[in-house]
Amino acid sequence: HSPMYFLLVNLSLTDTGLVSTTVPNMLANIWIQNQLISYAECLSQLYFFILFGLLEAFLLAVMAYDRYVAICHPLHYTMVMTPGLCVLLVSASWIMSGFSSLLHTLLMNSLSFCAEHEIPHFFCDIIPLLRLSCTDTFINELVIFSIGGLTSLGCVLCLIISYAYVFYTIWKIPSTQGKQKALSTCSSHLSVVSLYLGTSSSIYLSPPSSHASLNGVIASIMYVAVTPMLNPLIYSLRN
Repeated sequence: HSPMYFLLVNLSLTDTGLVSTTVPNMLANIWIQNQLISYAECLSQLYFFILFGLLEAFLLAVMAYDRYVAICHPLHYTMVMTPGLCVLLVSASWIMSGFSSLLHTLLMNSLSFCAEHEIPHFFCDIIPLLRLSCTDTFINELVIFSIGGLTSLGCVLCLIISYAYVFYTIWKIPSTQGKQKALSTCSSHLSVVSLYLGTSSSIYLSPPSSHASLNGVIASIMYVAVTPMLNPLIYSLRN
């Protein structure tokens, strides 16, 4: 019933959703050697992939704020991180992720795919799909850079500011044992954030041409399968 575990429940649900969106279909393609996917299934996969990908970023930012309050204001923790605030923050994360995902999916549905229908990827990601379209994708790209940029900037700023205060507070602790104890409370979250940011940035900050390459596919597998698998292991070992 503590705030951190309430947030972990939602993170676990998000990781399960992210894996379920892509991995079963990928395994089925390998097993039956049939790599066909219908247009409706492709858009559905795109919607849920964006939804859970954004949701994980929002939840990690909320968890960073939770660690900031726990370490910088420990005596006020229970008064600040109330159950109502936790529900509000998580609900806002779900709503913003759902709205952004729906917007991207509807814009993708408005495009025409009249020539090549082979996606150079193992799931329906937004950039490979845009490259297949034979209509103008300016609006789609504008929305991606504006909404995606604002979302990424907001989450990264929340992480940086929260941990700047956390590290400053830990630095002021006089005893080495106290510093180690404070660091241990946020080590799991830092590990998960590093995994998430490392894999996602290697995909979406790289040139679009690299998405169809072997390195791009490996980075995508790390993002959609390996990282969600490691998250519960990191937190379980910490517990």
